[in-house]
Amino acid sequence: MFTSQTGKPLNYFSILIPFTESPGGIGCFSTKKTGYTPKSLNICSTVFLCFTDIFCFLHPATLRIQRNTISMSTHARLHVFHNLFITNFHLFLPSFPKTDYNIYMSIIQKIRDKAAWLVFGLIAVSLIGFLLMDARSIGNRAGASTSGIIGSVNGEKLDYAEYQKQVSENEDRYKSQGYPVNDMLSQNIREEVWNQFEENAILMTEYQKLGIDVSDKELNDMLVGPNAVTEIKRAFTDPNTGQFDPQQAASRINQLRAIYKGNRKSDQNYPMAQNFFEQALPQFIKMRQREKYISLIAQSTYIPKWMIEKTNSDNSQISSVNYVKVPYQTISDSAVHIPDEDIQTYLDKHKNQFKQEESRTISYVSFSAAPTSGDSAAVFQQVAALKPDFNSTTDMESFLAKNGTEINYNDAFVPKSKIAGSAKDSITALPKGGVTGPYLDGTNYVLARVMDIKTLPDSVHARHILVAFADPKTGQQKMDDSTAKQKIDSIKALVDKGQPFDSVAFRLSDDEGSRIKGGDLGYFGPGQMVKEFGDFAFNGKKGEIKIVKTQFGYHLVEILDQKNFEPAYKIAYFARRIEPSQETDQNASGLASQFAGENRDKASFDAGVKKANLKSIASTEIQPTDFNIQGLGSSRTLVRWIYGAKLGDVSESFSVGDKYIVALVTEINHKGTMSLAKVRPMIEPILRNQKKTEIISAKIGSSATLEAVASATGQPVSHADSLQFSSPYVPNVGLEPKVVGYSFDKQLIGKALSAPVGGNDGVFVLKVENVSARANYNVDEEQARQAMLQSQESVIQRAGIDALKKKAKIEDDRGKFL
Repeated sequence: MFTSQTGKPLNYFSILIPFTESPGGIGCFSTKKTGYTPKSLNICSTVFLCFTDIFCFLHPATLRIQRNTISMSTHARLHVFHNLFITNFHLFLPSFPKTDYNIYMSIIQKIRDKAAWLVFGLIAVSLIGFLLMDARSIGNRAGASTSGIIGSVNGEKLDYAEYQKQVSENEDRYKSQGYPVNDMLSQNIREEVWNQFEENAILMTEYQKLGIDVSDKELNDMLVGPNAVTEIKRAFTDPNTGQFDPQQAASRINQLRAIYKGNRKSDQNYPMAQNFFEQALPQFIKMRQREKYISLIAQSTYIPKWMIEKTNSDNSQISSVNYVKVPYQTISDSAVHIPDEDIQTYLDKHKNQFKQEESRTISYVSFSAAPTSGDSAAVFQQVAALKPDFNSTTDMESFLAKNGTEINYNDAFVPKSKIAGSAKDSITALPKGGVTGPYLDGTNYVLARVMDIKTLPDSVHARHILVAFADPKTGQQKMDDSTAKQKIDSIKALVDKGQPFDSVAFRLSDDEGSRIKGGDLGYFGPGQMVKEFGDFAFNGKKGEIKIVKTQFGYHLVEILDQKNFEPAYKIAYFARRIEPSQETDQNASGLASQFAGENRDKASFDAGVKKANLKSIASTEIQPTDFNIQGLGSSRTLVRWIYGAKLGDVSESFSVGDKYIVALVTEINHKGTMSLAKVRPMIEPILRNQKKTEIISAKIGSSATLEAVASATGQPVSHADSLQFSSPYVPNVGLEPKVVGYSFDKQLIGKALSAPVGGNDGVFVLKVENVSARANYNVDEEQARQAMLQSQESVIQRAGIDALKKKAKIEDDRGKFL
């Protein structure tokens, strides 16, 4: 029998496997291996003691062994678990603090004889609950999946890894073109990749049905023939002559084919070869198949001659009408009740007009974590404290790297006219070595130091001869540094001896772009050339010739002209962003967490907003794959929570940008037809105007003249002249296609009045005065037919793909992975 630290006997016994303590509290078995936390404590203790009970029932002798061998270091832990066990199972095991060993064994024997089935049942239930709880916690920790099928189209599946690979490749392409890949662009890229997968999967089925393929001969023509694809033409077209070089293209492609087919992974061009044959070439084939398919369906369009004649005749029609317009607002909206039954009837008849994709909406409150005036002042002081060292340092790059600046050091001169920033005038008024700041520039406090001042041109005209280290087209190494240096020296010797620079450049320069022009580069500004080249061009003198080494090779550069000289400054900037302090962030986080904790449903959320005088903001519809929430910012974590929540659920605090938000799920829209509540705002005005039309028509009654209609409704008689059949607008009224259509009804000519016509803005009663045609002598029927044909082909191309998508079985599960 064990005793506690006080010497009193414990109420229960240990098993052979002792408990261990984790940093977060008491755990079950070995917390280092299992990772169970105090949240599992009750179930762990239950399972443990149930196992202890079983073990004691089956092996009473074990009690004596444990009693003598378990060290006193376990007593405190056993006491805690004992108390938990007694709390949970006090009906079965009451405490007997001063009972001898035989009484303990007697109680255990009775339980074993009479209630063993109950103990086994408790063990089973406890184990099941324990495992389910652990599985759930593991699932919650896992977050978004990083492998598996993220979607399918007509059975063709897209793997997450392949999807991410394509997204990354597209992002890299945008980066290489100089685009900043922000959250919005990343989301567009993800949609672009998914849409491309959808379209390819759908069209591939159509290609197979129709036998659309690309032959080897056709593929050869796409690569090196007169109909080469744009990417190939761009790569192998001489920029000076504009002529495509098919032989050079064929040579390069054959070289890549040999590398790829030979699986020469050690070759530096293998990645390029692999990309060409695994990515680019299949894409070229798909592109040509798509062109054929689109052309096939577009050619199904036909515009007969009679249609052109009829269209021209209709478009030449004009009409003249008198009318009375009775605006809908003459009848109060409250006077017209639209029951749900009417909304549902209209919806049932027009379901295709009210389709929706899966989406959700939220309302949210935000707690700003933006920097306060105190935070701004603190950053100002930090920057000001660094000013003496910034002013005196002799190693500016090291100083900036050590102290962390938002603006990297640019060891180059900038013309006065090109200097940007809020302190431009203060900086340019400084002498060499002068410092200004801290000053506010955007979201940074900045120090600026003038490192040097020179008078330099704002543009230079130069020419050069290049001896390149590598072939600029293939990237293959041509010569080593010493060989290139010897060659450029010999070229300079030729120029020094009097040979024309442009003639030597045409014969010997490796820069294909300027060689044809005798090496002439034209005028260029600061920063347009690599640093070494630009330094000489702007710091040298007109007429000077010098050998300059850059990353591309050795250049023989001649400065032909320099113009627009002005002061140029080499400036070092130290900039520190104004960030919220930890106190500011924690304050906002605490307020958000408090609000979330006190308001766990819609009623309390709304009451909490009112009580705290907060503003609840409604979001736009949020799609399952969205990363960015319009008006709020980027937070994929929040979107995932929204799609895991139920209607009316309130979130915990989420950090989004410079604020913390608490969200309430206000609407869940499933894919298919919109709900009655959602369509009411769209359908109700239509039905209300229809009922108002009936009321106004009853008020008009059997009036025989427009004057009588005007008298009955209190509205004036108006006139519209030269209404055009091709235009749906009524002058001084607006868009009224239905009214315009009635005005060309020749059966109304000479008739007293039309029936009341419900338009967009009111009810109209018309009297058609005249319908005539104006001569149109400039119509080219063939040109009109071609224009109509092109328009129809364009519509068919878009509509054809859309129709195939609607027909396809598409499963988009990206929201579960992203």
